Amino acid sequence: MENQLHELKIYPQYFDAILDGNKKFEIRKNDRNFQEGDNMLLREWDNIKYSGRTIFATITYILDDRFVGLAEGYVALGIEVNDYSI
Repeated sequence: MENQLHELKIYPQYFDAILDGNKKFEIRKNDRNFQEGDNMLLREWDNIKYSGRTIFATITYILDDRFVGLAEGYVALGIEVNDYSI
């Protein structure tokens, strides 16, 4: 099965935390059938427009909603940044 590319919006404060290396995960509704090895294009979004800044990352781990503390239908995605454009 071929790895998918998921294009996702991300708020500036979370974008910066990933860029700084402090945030190595994303919590997302699993409405895209995320899989380990899939890629993510995170596009900074301020709820009005895109800034043009992007992060390209790979999903390295998936913690699903069987884990107590995650809402039903949500996943915690471990990510590794491969590239970015600022």
